[in-house]
Amino acid sequence: MVEQLAKIEDATAGSLSFLSNPKYEQYLYTTKASIVIVNQDLKLDKPVASTLIRVKNAYTAFSSLLQIYNKMRLDKTGVEQPVFIHPSAKIGKNVYIGAFTYIDKDVVIQDNSKIYPHVYIGENVNIGADTTLFPGVSVYFDCVIGERVIIHSGTVIGSDGFGFAPQDDGTYKKINQIGNVVIENDVEIGANTVIDRATMGSTIIRQGVKLDNLIQVAHNVEIGKNTVIAAQSGISGSTKIGENAVIGGQVGIVGHINIASGTQIQAQSGVNRTIADEGKKWSGTPAAPYNAQMRSQVVYSRLPELERRLEELEQLLLTKELSK
Repeated sequence: MVEQLAKIEDATAGSLSFLSNPKYEQYLYTTKASIVIVNQDLKLDKPVASTLIRVKNAYTAFSSLLQIYNKMRLDKTGVEQPVFIHPSAKIGKNVYIGAFTYIDKDVVIQDNSKIYPHVYIGENVNIGADTTLFPGVSVYFDCVIGERVIIHSGTVIGSDGFGFAPQDDGTYKKINQIGNVVIENDVEIGANTVIDRATMGSTIIRQGVKLDNLIQVAHNVEIGKNTVIAAQSGISGSTKIGENAVIGGQVGIVGHINIASGTQIQAQSGVNRTIADEGKKWSGTPAAPYNAQMRSQVVYSRLPELERRLEELEQLLLTKELSK
């Protein structure tokens, strides 16, 4: 019998754990876990006290258990009070709506979705089935959120894009943003991320995209299927990112360019032009092909030595010139 999930190095009797990373294999022979999920091809070096369950992919199997466990913890239904729900809003079956939530007119929330306390949902928003909005999420008017989407606390969907027209007197005139944000199915968005509405048309987050915390997605951006972006990255307006891209933390991308599918961009890189070739790695500011950037870094590290040698050569030439 097991009653809890635990890391293999910390597990006690009654715990279920897993092993997928070879770095942790040493703990398999000392863990107190009652059950450990392991890969089918694992070869044991010594006896193991725990019961082993062999599966094709231990990490994926344990992730499935975590999903079931989390679903049990977050399994809520019903409408708490106080809330405001406009009479025209349509709420599906088995929906949870937490206290102090505001749901405007013509909102649609489909079956099994969970809206946690202090969420704001603006006019004419459509939220798909099995979607979760954690506390403090704001969804502005006309935005569309798909099924099985998870949006974490403090995130804002559909705020105005950064559009201002410079005037002759040095001031800026606001360009009203009348588009929306469309988030497709199976997207997860971290805490305090902001996705701006389009000036016209839609800012689009395609199916399966995973966004970390503290990301800025500007107006009319499109992020392709199954792309992942780490924290503190910023994507400027009207940029299009292809499918299955991997973008590290603190990456900055200028506006009105295209990023090819399968692109990998190292953390803290700055991308200032279109990346047309698919499946390539990029690094640095301005971003350059990864291997070239690594070679350049080697040269950079040798610059003080090269400067010293250059000064020695100049001094040698000067000495020879004076001795003539």
